[in-house]
Amino acid sequence: MHRKILDHLSEAILLFNRQLVLTYINTAGETLLADSAKHLIGRKAEDIFKFSAESVLLNLQQCLKSNDVLVDREITLDNLKQNITVNLSVTPLLDNTDCDEILVELQQLDRHLRITKEEQLVEQHHISRMLVRGLAHEIKNPLGGLRGAAQLLDLELEDSELKEYTHIIIAEADRLKDLMDKMLGPNKPPQKNELNIHQVLERVRQLVKAEATGNISISCDYDPSIPTLLADKNQLIQAFLNIVRNAVQAVDDSGKIILKTRVHRKMTIGRKNYKLLVKIDIIDNGIGIKEEMIGQIFYPMITGRADGTGLGLSISQSLINQHNGLIECNSESGHTEFSVYLPLENSHAA
Repeated sequence: MHRKILDHLSEAILLFNRQLVLTYINTAGETLLADSAKHLIGRKAEDIFKFSAESVLLNLQQCLKSNDVLVDREITLDNLKQNITVNLSVTPLLDNTDCDEILVELQQLDRHLRITKEEQLVEQHHISRMLVRGLAHEIKNPLGGLRGAAQLLDLELEDSELKEYTHIIIAEADRLKDLMDKMLGPNKPPQKNELNIHQVLERVRQLVKAEATGNISISCDYDPSIPTLLADKNQLIQAFLNIVRNAVQAVDDSGKIILKTRVHRKMTIGRKNYKLLVKIDIIDNGIGIKEEMIGQIFYPMITGRADGTGLGLSISQSLINQHNGLIECNSESGHTEFSVYLPLENSHAA
């Protein structure tokens, strides 16, 4: 029963015997160490933490000698070919006065920082969407009156040259209305059906390849084990199409774009924790996004191109948000990566 409770904790829990051999690890521990319990249990601590800070092993050995609880902060683990910062707590489990087992708790600091960042991103997007919607509605109301007046005036005029001016007014009013509709984003809830994410991405790849000029390479790196998800196929196609088109515009005629999918475990989006997600990366080797713009690219009307409207990424974020997902971006010259996270159904996570 107690192990079932430990498996639902967000902190990694590991149990070692006196020989510092792992006898138990919870689900969060498997996620943190990017390895399965089946592969880890029975291995020694020095093997599990061989690429990590020496202080991990020193704390375990000291706990055996002193029978005292030890706490160490901001320790770096390097088990995933990337640095992870954790707080370490080592607790001796005593049999009479001797330490029989050691309970290790690893609290990932990077995860808490990431959750805060994601919550801020989602909140900022919702606020910006509310402001834009209010502004768009305020503009559309007088715009309708302006167009109606121009139509009435057009009916009264007999001079064809003067009618050209009313036609310009009507055409520009329609153009502005279309722009406002785009700013308002999707106005229909997603019509979700079970689908394979790779069918969506392949459709996007075909569309972009047909549009692209030059020798742009659009390759794929798919994980075939990813289960189906409930989603609106057309909305996802539109969301990914906007991102991939941006990538095409960022690379030169011989640029490279990669569409990559992987299973992603445990992530908090909008204060809700999801056990299983699909992560879709759109990677290009283009010029990159300026550092001062990276935090604003999902806002409406923000663009780095003279001919851009700044609506594509904002619409994509809205569409992904409607699927309880999130888009993140990291960029430097020669490498830009948009990561789209979409929760999979609970039935797949069981």
